[in-house]
Amino acid sequence: MENKNFDVIITGGSYSGLSAAMALGRSLRNVLIIDNGKPCNRQTPHSHNFVTHDGKTPSEIAQLARKDVEKYNTVHFYNGTVAKTQKTIGGFEVEISSGEKFKAKKLILASGVKDKMPDIPGFAECWGISVIHCPYCHGYEVKNEVTGILSNGDMAYEFSKLIFNLTKNLTLFTNGKATFTEEQLEKLKQNTIIINEDEIAGIKHTNGFIQRIIFKSGKEIPLQALYAKIPFEQNINVDDLGCEITEQGFIKVDMMQKTTIPGVYACGDNVTMMRSVANAVAQGNFAGAMVNKELSDEEF
Repeated sequence: MENKNFDVIITGGSYSGLSAAMALGRSLRNVLIIDNGKPCNRQTPHSHNFVTHDGKTPSEIAQLARKDVEKYNTVHFYNGTVAKTQKTIGGFEVEISSGEKFKAKKLILASGVKDKMPDIPGFAECWGISVIHCPYCHGYEVKNEVTGILSNGDMAYEFSKLIFNLTKNLTLFTNGKATFTEEQLEKLKQNTIIINEDEIAGIKHTNGFIQRIIFKSGKEIPLQALYAKIPFEQNINVDDLGCEITEQGFIKVDMMQKTTIPGVYACGDNVTMMRSVANAVAQGNFAGAMVNKELSDEEF
């Protein structure tokens, strides 16, 4: 690209990044979106709980969004992976893995997160298909099915309340000794939620759809859906900028989507545990509007 200087660079061109770009494009801002085309939900067959797009594939929604954003000729796209971001005297510099560099007055981090798969054979192949993270995104489609939750302790207990509303055939797989309190155990027992402490050896599946959970003991249990809360890491190294990270691993932002570094905003999966397309779109739209306001205040 001949142009190396922009009003705003957006790292990540999925739902939140495209939504932010639309708000900025409609405000005549010169914007660059840098994206490598590898969203975390690329394996998910359908997206739900987003009005006007309920049931469409994630890629279809993203393609429609990009087509909308491409109408604004001040928004530009670059296919690449961000290698480094740094503060400069006039704003920010973003370096791509190829070595190419771009500059901007403001920066929006919309690069999402990378899920860290557990060492369970079959888990990664089922992730986003029948091993799912969100009852709002996927729960209705597996309602009343034989369902499991792969988690332990407080997180498993709180998560079970949401899932129990969708199915009463529910088992908690702690993959080792359970760490519930006596009060939690009693409440789980009252609701006939089974606790299975056996260590998992693998997941038997067909094209990502779970058939059975296989344990190290040799025992197998049939299952249709498995909810899991797994660790993640940021897709880009925010330490370069010095953005503060929360205890949960998210980029810390205020109500305006501002990070702790002036001029840097963040939106989407990298700032919240509410990982959904609808939420990402809403946050991106707001971040784009707030960045435009900041630029307008500075330029007026």
